[in-house]
Amino acid sequence: MAIICTLANLYVLIIVARSVASFFPIRDGSPFVQIVDLLHKVTEPVLAPVRRVLPPMGGLDFSPLVVLIGVRVIASFLGC
Repeated sequence: MAIICTLANLYVLIIVARSVASFFPIRDGSPFVQIVDLLHKVTEPVLAPVRRVLPPMGGLDFSPLVVLIGVRVIASFLGC
């Protein structure tokens, strides 16, 4: 069970990192391009379906917040 809790916490950190990175312009050739690409590859399969269900809200993307809440709720049900 500890592994699942650790993975849930790690995924929360990855989503937060992606959200924070979205506020900064990343130019091609920057060393951060690979990191941001990795963050997108890991989170997009979960965020995209949530984004399709949520209505547009003034240009703001609330899918990371919804997924963070979902991960925390699932983790708490599992005893984390």
